Amino acid sequence: MNLLQITVSKVWRGHEQKIIYLYEAFEDNPGIDNQFILCAKDTPVHAIAVEKKMQVTGLDVSSEYNIKVAKQISEFIRKHKIDVVFIHSSKAHTLAVISHLLFKHSAKLVLCRTLIKRVDTNFFRKWKYNYKGIKKIICVSNPVVDVLKFAVKDHSRMCVVGSVTDVDKFTKTEKNGLLHKEFNIPTDHKIIGNIAEFTGFKDHYTWIDTVEELVKRNRIKATYILVGKGGLENDIRNYVREKNLEKHIVFTGFRKDIPELLPEFDLFMFTSNNEPTGGVLLEAYACRVPIVAANAGGIPEVIVHNKTGLLAEVGNPIDFADKVEYLISQPQLQKEFTENGYRYLIDNFTKDVISEKMFKELNEVNEK
Repeated sequence: MNLLQITVSKVWRGHEQKIIYLYEAFEDNPGIDNQFILCAKDTPVHAIAVEKKMQVTGLDVSSEYNIKVAKQISEFIRKHKIDVVFIHSSKAHTLAVISHLLFKHSAKLVLCRTLIKRVDTNFFRKWKYNYKGIKKIICVSNPVVDVLKFAVKDHSRMCVVGSVTDVDKFTKTEKNGLLHKEFNIPTDHKIIGNIAEFTGFKDHYTWIDTVEELVKRNRIKATYILVGKGGLENDIRNYVREKNLEKHIVFTGFRKDIPELLPEFDLFMFTSNNEPTGGVLLEAYACRVPIVAANAGGIPEVIVHNKTGLLAEVGNPIDFADKVEYLISQPQLQKEFTENGYRYLIDNFTKDVISEKMFKELNEVNEK
């Protein structure tokens, strides 16, 4: 199979990381004869793929309706005799459909969908999800499938392949005081943290309300860490000031050293209220960090309540605070959860496991 992965995403999140992970895993797959990445120029995906010496080509994409780019995609597919086009973003979806419709190449289209979001909001969006050239829609969790059912007529075209983590990147499991030293955190303070883009569905407001409740109770000594950047960051910082929590909450900004930083957490608190899967939770598993997360979206497919972590009621800071207090005070339960979580990760979400499942779905399309 000659495989092309395509995205025009300009950000770097779990989905973009997945493209790189799959490319790396497929290098050792005898069923993949050749593989390529088409992506927007001057983006994190393009830069990382170039750095890793992958077969990547950058596109100048000004619009998802750009006929010139759609033609370039078709020419690329013909030149490299692509069998399957694996689509990783909404705008790439539009371009791939236009390319297939107008320029009549023979490659089969497969869509990867990672958002819990209705797509039956207008005629064109609904049409492109039902386009005959899309042979399969691979979703990251069952809630993603459920929301697509409102738009996609043939439900048999949809399947689920979960999120992926490269466990080899997360080998540090012992603390060395990195965060305590960098941010002058008292040595007797626990670190309770979150790693997430500052965007609406990550629900940092509930996270901060939970911190407010924990500070009010004053039963645990802790400093609270927020890692990430995003459009809502200033709003969140203002909310922290309104709550007079500046001395309790540390903003680290965007960090490239997550494999070194994450094991410093004593507990990972994740309040996302519409999470497709929560790839960062898998990274917490890899680092043996105990987890309290919202019972939302695809998170229950990653966190097994009372076995690999605790699930709290969505948007409920009291319930979050109760569960954080309980788990932080139970070292033996933390050990049990982190051991179970690591095993759950190894069995279900590694590069090898997910790439094998993904190849099976792609190859099924190729052989039809």
